[in-house]
Amino acid sequence: MKLNVVKQRGIWWLISGLLIAVSIAAMALSWSQFNGQVRPGLGFIGGTRLQLERDCSEAAACENPIEITDIREILDGQGLEGSSLQLVGNSGQGIAIRTRTLDVDEQTNLRSALTETLGQVDPTASKIDVVGPTLGKQLLIAGLLSLLVAFAGITVYLSLRFKFDYALLALLALMHDVVITLGIFSILGLVLGYEADSLFIVALLTIVGFSVNDTVVIYDRIRENFKLMPDQGVDKIVNEAVNQTLGRSINTTMTTVLPLLAIVFFGGDTLKFFALALIIGFLAGAYSSIFIASTLLAWWRSGSNSNTDMSTPVPE
Repeated sequence: MKLNVVKQRGIWWLISGLLIAVSIAAMALSWSQFNGQVRPGLGFIGGTRLQLERDCSEAAACENPIEITDIREILDGQGLEGSSLQLVGNSGQGIAIRTRTLDVDEQTNLRSALTETLGQVDPTASKIDVVGPTLGKQLLIAGLLSLLVAFAGITVYLSLRFKFDYALLALLALMHDVVITLGIFSILGLVLGYEADSLFIVALLTIVGFSVNDTVVIYDRIRENFKLMPDQGVDKIVNEAVNQTLGRSINTTMTTVLPLLAIVFFGGDTLKFFALALIIGFLAGAYSSIFIASTLLAWWRSGSNSNTDMSTPVPE
């Protein structure tokens, strides 16, 4: 059974439109609360992050979870109003605090006050990170600049390999993947307290590279079909190209996603969210390459009454 992706493009576009609308809404809500499309981590905004976990070697010490209100009172008493709090660890026996940059004395005083309330803490699970606001801003700018350079490079490459309209439509498909990934992680930031770090930028760059690779394969087959079937309509040529590359696209995506799932379930907290971002982006990339990039090209070429591809093949 062959897919007729062009005939059913209204369905694919509706699904993508709904996902993008939800993603934009989530990013807008995240921006109103955290001044970022995704809740920014310490590495981007600067400040101090302190994490303490109770020592549960004695069960009696961890009978009850930590009360956020008690921790908030300690912070307010030390002039740290507005700090971000999040329960971590097993059964809510740990607390992560993100606040303004603290000097050594302030860190010591805060840790002492928290220890009095929490009781004995596990030194192996406790940590403190400090990032200056200037460095955090530089990291964020560098990450965003990397994404822009990647998009520009992809546009130039596809324009040279195919034609400029191919490049623009592929770029729309890439934006589709990035927006959906950002939207889902905006929701995770709002609901679960996820904070984006430099690994999240790396994940977005990897998603862009993976997605454009899948799109190039389909577009290359479309270009070949234009030459092999010059008398056929654009819709038929695109449908044939998608069905000819469908197995490869699905197999490539699934064999990449499976080990990432193992990292999500068995990896550490940092790698877990990194792998999850890749999974979401890879699945969105496979979907956009098959159902969005191809149907957009068919729609565009039908509208321009162009049934032939005049691009010059790249020499082998």
